Amino acid sequence: MGCCSGRCTLIVLCTVQLVTALERQVFDFLGYQWAPILATFIHIVMVILGLFGTIQYRPRYIVVYAVWAAIWVTWNVFITCFYLEVGGLSKDSELLTFNLSKHRSWWREHGPGCQREEPAAGWRPPDGQALVPGVGCTLEHGYVEALHSTLQILVALVGFVYACYVVSVFTEEEDIDFIGGFDPFPLYHVTEKPSSLLFKQVYLPA
Repeated sequence: MGCCSGRCTLIVLCTVQLVTALERQVFDFLGYQWAPILATFIHIVMVILGLFGTIQYRPRYIVVYAVWAAIWVTWNVFITCFYLEVGGLSKDSELLTFNLSKHRSWWREHGPGCQREEPAAGWRPPDGQALVPGVGCTLEHGYVEALHSTLQILVALVGFVYACYVVSVFTEEEDIDFIGGFDPFPLYHVTEKPSSLLFKQVYLPA
């Protein structure tokens, strides 16, 4: 397959997914978002698996990647709804931190255009982490997180489509190789063996 094939496109998509996932993982670590950290780690492993399967012509690995892509889309839809507070969800809950941190998002304090306000004298959270949200933000942290998830959804959907296409192409090529490489041999040996026996019988000395 050429460089403009679905296989090469899927390789590019997996690379883009790795870059965006690593970027997201960094900011999740900075914001102590343990549930997204765990999910993104699994996502990185699955994307690497899909990338390996695409390069090495392993359709089973690509199928695993495609299944995970559907799960990843579902997860990011949930994250989008969480930060936009859809369906009774609240972005101020500790659901994504497993109640291990008071942080909500790194973008809550360091979003575009945000200005930090130092906490009042003598007031500090028990773990020593500054939790005062930024003020005057150009874009609220919930929208920044939702945009990140929307990007992941779009790339994963395109990756899912191309993964299905590449698997179908690989399967067709395997079927063609099986039929083309396996069929002539039995016919050749079946027709050759009786003729050789007949030749030996005719010229056999008395």
